[in-house]
Amino acid sequence: MNEVRSVALFSIVVDEYDLAIRHYCDDLGFELVADVDQGRKRFVVVRPAGAPPSASGIVLAEASDDAQRARIGNQTGGRVGFFLHTNDFERDHAAMTAAGVRFHEEPRHEIYGTVAVFQDAYGNLWDLLEPTDGIAGA
Repeated sequence: MNEVRSVALFSIVVDEYDLAIRHYCDDLGFELVADVDQGRKRFVVVRPAGAPPSASGIVLAEASDDAQRARIGNQTGGRVGFFLHTNDFERDHAAMTAAGVRFHEEPRHEIYGTVAVFQDAYGNLWDLLEPTDGIAGA
């Protein structure tokens, strides 16, 4: 039997659920796929709009103590830690710019695709990337 594995979810620590949902959905073009009240916390998942149900999602995890709050926006030590693929870079770059998303650079064309680094509302760095055909994992 062949093993099949994939990354289903990963967490980003945020300051407040509803603000994070608005930012990821309204500004970055994600969709809300789960928002379950679990009593002491919520289980909130977003993923890029239009992604298949099997696509990885992001758990928006509200910080619950000072140690977690200290990590908001710096979960990857200041490096680009997240990669948002698109099939239309110009469309998404324009929409995100119009929504006030802060890009750290002008779009550039690399061997692996068209890319620009942006910052989410928490300070996490992302690549917006339209991969070049045939470049796996870019």
